[in-house]
Amino acid sequence: EGLFFEHEGRKYCQNDYEVLFAPICSGCGLYIIGRIFTHKDSKWHPQCFSCYMCGRELNSGFVKYQGNPTCKPCAAAARAKADSKYICARCNHIIEAEHLTFKGDPYHPHHFDCFDCRRPLTHSAKELHGHLFCQPCYDTKEISVCGACKKPIEGRAVSAVGKKWHPEHFVCAHCERPFAGERFFENKGLAYCETHYRYLFGDPCFYCCHSIKNTEVSQFGKSWCSDHFMCHGCDAQLKINNIKFLEIDLQPFCKKCYTKLPDEYKKRLKKYADLLKKKKVPTATLR
Repeated sequence: EGLFFEHEGRKYCQNDYEVLFAPICSGCGLYIIGRIFTHKDSKWHPQCFSCYMCGRELNSGFVKYQGNPTCKPCAAAARAKADSKYICARCNHIIEAEHLTFKGDPYHPHHFDCFDCRRPLTHSAKELHGHLFCQPCYDTKEISVCGACKKPIEGRAVSAVGKKWHPEHFVCAHCERPFAGERFFENKGLAYCETHYRYLFGDPCFYCCHSIKNTEVSQFGKSWCSDHFMCHGCDAQLKINNIKFLEIDLQPFCKKCYTKLPDEYKKRLKKYADLLKKKKVPTATLR
């Protein structure tokens, strides 16, 4: 039963098969089960067979440099350095004749062109996602600009208060601490952490995260705009004076939604409420 390996008609458990027959990886020193890379009479896991210069996996091919497996870009760079030559940032080949330089990177003259239209570029070239573009092609890209630093956002972006932000630049407008996924509160187009929002503007509505301008509803240690105090289950608006509601996990539920909860869950809620009563802790009640 279970996993076994067969060798010459006999079955072995994984431990005995590895000890008796499996080769050892020259990279990590563990037994190899499955695909094997071989180089210089040594065996490797595919993920352990890497460029000895940069450490990248060599699954897509390699060349020998000074007898060692090396990725093609590293080998080309090493040969160019030895010959005091440059490596083109576009094709990763040695530049034998004249070269152009852009932001410190050398290019073959025929490779310093727009990634889209292939027109020759000038010093006004724009870079995006590792490629170079002429100004007209660059302007056609849907590029998000950070609301703080005003620079293009090439990676992950945060969408908030009607703008896009680098994650590290989306900060509280008062203390400038990054939100890092935490909840924020908005006022006049600016985002605030909860502490400074309360300090500057009072309690925010738990639903819309804005200042409460009309009637305030306070329940379970939270505040709502009167129009936003709704059942957590069906979004029906709750009127404290004439609609009964129940607190579940600090959220208001109308009686109709409460009756739809699984019987086992309602039993657990009742059991927990009875336990709290014995400890003389105020519990949620129908209102």
